[in-house]
Parts: sequence; structure tokens; C-alpha cells
Amino acid sequence: MASRTEILRYLARLDCPAARDAVVSQAEREGAPPEVVRALRALPPVDYADTAEVARCAALDPAPEGDPARRAERGDRRRHLRVAQHLRSI
Repeated sequence: MASRTEILRYLARLDCPAARDAVVSQAEREGAPPEVVRALRALPPVDYADTAEVARCAALDPAPEGDPARRAERGDRRRHLRVAQHLRSI
């Protein structure tokens, strides 16, 4: 999946409003990697007012905190911070 930053980088010269096919063509002309082109081809076939709207509608990578590896890492760090009430010393 592509990130918002990648999509915006390859669409910096896009003339808006633009149809989905024009968006894909612009990204290909700019040398976008296959995952960016795939994300743009999956867009609904409508006219987009600007590149921000394209990025909002595209299938993007989840936020870094949503990445399973990062969640697991964060869970490992927090695991020992929480103690069940019945295990706490009173």
C-alpha cells in the first residue's frame, strides 16, 4: 500500500480537477512505484478537485501506530505497567 506522502509526491504537477485516469497517468509519468499506481487505479471513477482529495480517497498504509509490529512492540513495553488489582499490594 502507498502512503499519503508518496501519493502527493507523484501528483505534485497534477492539473485539477482531474478524473481518475488522468491521476493514474500523471503518477505513471512521474515514475510512481507500482504500489502507488495500484492505489490510484483503485480510486472510484470520479473527478477529483485536488490532490488532497485523491490522497483521502486512496487506499493508504495504516498509520504507523496501527502497524501490527508497532502495536506488538508497544504492547511489550506496556505489559509490565499494568497489574491486575488482585495482584497489587495494599
